[in-house]
Amino acid sequence: MTSPRPFHVRAAIPADAPALAQVHVTSWRETYMGLLPDDFLTRMTDEAMRERREANWRQTLAQGQETVLVGERGAEVVAFASAGPPRDHPGVDAELYTLYALRKAQGRGLGRALLAGVARQLHEQGDRSLALWVLDVNPTRAWYIRQGGREEGAKTVPIPGGELREVRLVWDDLGQLR
Repeated sequence: MTSPRPFHVRAAIPADAPALAQVHVTSWRETYMGLLPDDFLTRMTDEAMRERREANWRQTLAQGQETVLVGERGAEVVAFASAGPPRDHPGVDAELYTLYALRKAQGRGLGRALLAGVARQLHEQGDRSLALWVLDVNPTRAWYIRQGGREEGAKTVPIPGGELREVRLVWDDLGQLR
């Protein structure tokens, strides 16, 4: 008899907006501490930003235009992923907008399950390829490559007091992720 996974993945609902916002800002703090300028990270993870993210998630989920999945452990949302039409990835069918997990939920296959779930839903909608932008210093950049993503270009994004470098990762065949 196999033991059940310590988590499960499901479609997000509007009531998840507060949890999505909390995971969003907390995972930024956990991931980018020491990698991004302190003042920028503070602005991106303070209570005002959490409230803005919650409002944005409420709107996104109400509109139903994106694929949004949550990963739960027990009744707690500990991770999420979202995807939809590409914003600036010419020649690619879909974009992975977010994939965030709290540190305590990492290393258990949840990110892979969320990525596979998003890929499955996008594929069912007729999408065949996927891209994302990942911060070049993000430790998960290597994880995405292990999932089959290939690097294809980079861009710089201005932030107050500097700029960030992002790398594009592409999957030409969503089938390899499902």
